[in-house]
Amino acid sequence: MQMNQSSPRVTERTTPLRATLGDRIGAGAIALMSLAVLSIAAWLAPASQGHGTHTQLGLSPCMWATALDRPCPTCGMTTSFSYAGQGSWIQSAKTQPMGTLLTLMTATVFWGALIQTTTGARFNSVIEPALRPRTFLILGILLLGAWFYKITTW
Repeated sequence: MQMNQSSPRVTERTTPLRATLGDRIGAGAIALMSLAVLSIAAWLAPASQGHGTHTQLGLSPCMWATALDRPCPTCGMTTSFSYAGQGSWIQSAKTQPMGTLLTLMTATVFWGALIQTTTGARFNSVIEPALRPRTFLILGILLLGAWFYKITTW
């Protein structure tokens, strides 16, 4: 049987236009977790040395910094989040550039998840195209660059 070239193609929608109740509950959990991270970061007092803010949460000092007197790949992230949470974006970027980017990404995820939770609009359809291996490769390269920056400013 041959298909008529002029007949319209029928495409099947596999994802509903509106988020299901389960999707909305999941998005609500993501929004709450993102808000918790951002709120805790804003509540903390950024360490003036550019790292060590996490110890205010009862966590141990960084073993790399203690043993090697060198920063670890995530050194300064909590301090950077804390500066950003207090509106000091330039100081956040000076402390740990990747921390500033991750703060912005966390805030974006919070707002998107909140919108999906409250309205049912599918925010994940906006984010899914960005979740490709190339994106994670770029983020990894940026993390290495931020680590190099942290080493040079140590």
